[in-house]
Amino acid sequence: MVNFHTSKKMNASVSEVWKILSDLDREIEFWHGTKSIKNISKSDKVVEREVVIAFKNSICRETVTIDPMKSITTNITDGPIKGKKVVVINPEGDQASVVDVEWDIRISGFMGIFSKMVKKHILEGTNDALDRISKVVEK
Repeated sequence: MVNFHTSKKMNASVSEVWKILSDLDREIEFWHGTKSIKNISKSDKVVEREVVIAFKNSICRETVTIDPMKSITTNITDGPIKGKKVVVINPEGDQASVVDVEWDIRISGFMGIFSKMVKKHILEGTNDALDRISKVVEK
């Protein structure tokens, strides 16, 4: 089991940050562990998709639920990683936001023995993604 939380303050309004976070097809641009996305079905608030991740170009099946201007919950239901990633955005004054990311995942198969290393890698990737998002919204 891998569980951790990280966050980043961004000098941009919730609506500016939300424009980036909620554009799920742009995840590849910010989350470099995501190699490709194939949407299977899409509604206003739920997206079913297949995602190729950097780990051995593995395919994960995901259900993404959007709570507009508040959060994005990704349930990873199939693949080498299973579990959940929750991204929450909170205002901090008029022109600042805090983005919180919580991971709660299990690593399948023999890779489970490398959970600490995987946690470190995903945490670094998450912080890098938040930095990239921050650079875009703070321009």
